[in-house]
Amino acid sequence: MATYRQSFSIETRGEVQAIDVTDRVALAVKTSGIRDGIVCVFTPHSTAAIVANERERGLIERDLPAALERMVPRGVSYAHNQAGDPNGHGHIRAALLGPSVTIPVADGRLMLGTWQQVLLLELDVRNRGPRGRYRHMLLVPQRGNGHG
Repeated sequence: MATYRQSFSIETRGEVQAIDVTDRVALAVKTSGIRDGIVCVFTPHSTAAIVANERERGLIERDLPAALERMVPRGVSYAHNQAGDPNGHGHIRAALLGPSVTIPVADGRLMLGTWQQVLLLELDVRNRGPRGRYRHMLLVPQRGNGHG
């Protein structure tokens, strides 16, 4: 059973920034030739998350940041911050949201819900300019139904 791997980088600019990567994931599925199986989208960063959700402006720009602030506020004195990095809340938020999503693939298409997109969430607070964030994808074909 052959698998297919692909990585790509995205520049992020701000805390709780949502970037829609659905088209890149769909292109990887198409390029792989895998018709049926699963795709795992993963970020190897401890202050970023991958989620499947709706990319509606009010939800992403206001509701999600407000909910994260209520659950894991910035102004709390996290032990991590004492090491000189003021982003303890970003690490905790990422841990709660998770670094990956796994999506079924059927007939060469992502089996997302009508309003779902694959989103990268930047959760760090650093104001040092754009950051390069890597995404890795692994596609695994359904047994006996590899490529084509």
